[in-house]
Amino acid sequence: MSTANSREQWQSRADKLISNKEIKADAFIDGKYLASVSGERFDCVSPVDGRVLCQVASCDIEDANIAVANARQTFDSGVWSEIPPVKRKQVMIRFAEVLEHNRDELALLETLDMGKPIRYSGSVDVDGAARAIRWSGEAIDKIYDELAPTAHNEIGMITREPVGVVAAIVPWNFPILMACWKLGPALAAGNSVVLKPSEKSPLTAIRMAQIAIEAGIPKGVLNVLPGFGHTVGKALALHMDVDTLVFTGSTKIAKQLMIYAGESNMKRVWLEAGGKSPNIVFNDAPNLKKAAESAAAAIAFNQGEVCTAGSRLLVEAGVKDELLTLIAEEMQAWQPGHPLDPATTCGAVVDKQQLDNVLSYIKSGVDEGAKLIQGGGQVMAECGGVYVQPTIFSEVNNQMTIAKEEIFGPVLSVITFDGMDQAIEIGNDSIYGLAAGVWTSDISKAHKTAKALRSGMVWINHYDGGDMTAPFGGYKQSGNGRDKSLHAFDKYTEIKATWIMLD
Repeated sequence: MSTANSREQWQSRADKLISNKEIKADAFIDGKYLASVSGERFDCVSPVDGRVLCQVASCDIEDANIAVANARQTFDSGVWSEIPPVKRKQVMIRFAEVLEHNRDELALLETLDMGKPIRYSGSVDVDGAARAIRWSGEAIDKIYDELAPTAHNEIGMITREPVGVVAAIVPWNFPILMACWKLGPALAAGNSVVLKPSEKSPLTAIRMAQIAIEAGIPKGVLNVLPGFGHTVGKALALHMDVDTLVFTGSTKIAKQLMIYAGESNMKRVWLEAGGKSPNIVFNDAPNLKKAAESAAAAIAFNQGEVCTAGSRLLVEAGVKDELLTLIAEEMQAWQPGHPLDPATTCGAVVDKQQLDNVLSYIKSGVDEGAKLIQGGGQVMAECGGVYVQPTIFSEVNNQMTIAKEEIFGPVLSVITFDGMDQAIEIGNDSIYGLAAGVWTSDISKAHKTAKALRSGMVWINHYDGGDMTAPFGGYKQSGNGRDKSLHAFDKYTEIKATWIMLD
């Protein structure tokens, strides 16, 4: 439980953290905080109020070389990679416990760094990160190798081994959670990791590296390099001694990383990219009020900065007017407020660049003929932060820019359809295939629609379900990666066949 329960208490903690310069802002290599080789730093600006939180080390090629060399040396030493799985499990569980012990500090850093409400940065982000680490740790001594069916004088063994050095590039919208979705199986499998957080939200990753050491993970197993994608991110993607590259972020960057992998050592690349997810409501939806609640949350939660956001609401004509009225009412509970107020549900977008990007999409929706029925503007500018109203467009067709491109903001496009076939056609008419929602009382229709949608995840009569037991990832240009579940271990292990003749 948090020991702070009011905005004033959280604000007091934040002021102390900033004024006392307690925020860790360096790279973390071989168990030590280090400035970048160049000495370059960049301002970490809070979207909450525009304050500079600290100056963060800006890493580049030389830093990547040092971190990867250290990770390789640590991996080859066997200090982590060769210890029994049950020992790694124990350390991973301890890692989760220390994350939970530091919950308030990490939640506060997450809110100050990227603007999300404090009510979610703890309960969703930090708690979810600890859960991911613990789940992967618990799993590692329960994953069995295999024996092939052979003749009586042969033995065919199929075994898993850690891949070696993993470079993980994670996004700014769920910084600690997305990192731990990757760190969990990567570390549990015995790999060494170089983690590159987004330059927009690096603070929890930097702090978490020290927590890993406190938990008993050997130095050099987890290294963190803050910096920019075109510098240190590119260096890691091109590095000849990185065995596997894992990434969550935009489709544009994902494509570039595939090129870098091909230009270097053909490292394995696992990419989880963008989405433009359809949330489909049929006339026979069992509960329109619940559908409206979910539709509002699906676009406004985390300020719409969610790859699975239900940004295309496909509504069958018979319930369109009633559902839109209900959604407009539900959206009142998602109006922007100060992120350090525990009552706030919708905080600041990550920075001014993202605010301008969201506002430009809203303008394009108006210019292309969509009907703006709620929101559409910047708010709370007087506080120095960057906030935008959750926005609803109706009269949208699937060829409009706001229906085709990932906005990564709280902008909902409402598209009307007639019948299941048209719903599926519109739902699949996207370069993305990450997630989808289906609302119907007809079990046959639910299964047919779910089966026909080219999406990695489909939720029936709810939105954004699942837990650590189910894989997370998509089809098409949403990428080839899968986080969570036992399937995630496929990204971080090599499969070896050993064939033995007995005589």
